[in-house]
Amino acid sequence: MTVMLDDLTELRTFRAILAAGSLSDAARELGTTLAVVCARLDSLEARVGVRLVHRTTESVSPTDEGSGLLVDVDRALEALAAGEERLANGRDMVVGTLKVSSPVSFGRQHVAPVLGMLAREHARLEVSLRLEDRPVDLARDGLDVAVRVGEPADSSAAMRKLTDNRRVLVASPEYLDRAGRPLAVSDLEGHDFLRYGSARAPWRLRGSGGKTASVSAPARLRADSGDVVRDWALAGYGIALKSAIDVARDLERGTLERVLPQWYGAPAPVVALYPSAEHTPLKTRLFLDALAESLERAVARADGR
Repeated sequence: MTVMLDDLTELRTFRAILAAGSLSDAARELGTTLAVVCARLDSLEARVGVRLVHRTTESVSPTDEGSGLLVDVDRALEALAAGEERLANGRDMVVGTLKVSSPVSFGRQHVAPVLGMLAREHARLEVSLRLEDRPVDLARDGLDVAVRVGEPADSSAAMRKLTDNRRVLVASPEYLDRAGRPLAVSDLEGHDFLRYGSARAPWRLRGSGGKTASVSAPARLRADSGDVVRDWALAGYGIALKSAIDVARDLERGTLERVLPQWYGAPAPVVALYPSAEHTPLKTRLFLDALAESLERAVARADGR
């Protein structure tokens, strides 16, 4: 199937529809109306002579022809953006839209401020930040960068480690004043624990000299939101095992304390996934460099440096 690139707006709308997963969400993403989005899709399908999208009242999905076209559209629009960027780079300018995905809590604390700073420094840079605690597909979702905490299970994308990071035991001073401050792993028995998700496996801790320990950590309070677990810890409801970088500011302010600071949970490096290591756009390189620098400062605060 051959499509002439005579209406880039229609092609961009087509890609936005599949990335958003619904016509109404695509309209909001593009800053236009649902009627306009539907009209552009109808026009594109009429022009190519096949249906590209399966539509229901709540969601959309690509047909086989639509999936094939999406690959071509991604390549074409990326080539156009790269061409514009090459021209702009000759004038030391950063242009285009930087589309980033990040976990919700981490993105609010660490990614959003860096993106805001870059947008302020580069007047022709546009930013789109998606906060989501789910796996993403860079190509399907039209993303430039996906920031994740912890090594991805499997990915064909290029990856850059932005900073080392570990999980640490934390609790509020009020809770520790009331329940006591553990001096050894065995002292954790009988404490209240706060857990993320539904996992009931023991917490695996690592100490100096290669020492390891297992803590059953039974919990009456569980949540599928890292923000909620942190809020419970701040409110004095118990001990949580959190990514150090997520609680760096709380530790610095003294609203949370390290529990057994000589012990750590599993490593949880912060990594960035992006489509290509060979032709990384300037906007992406600047973002990754700025985020890495910001995260290193946050890790230093968490470690008390």
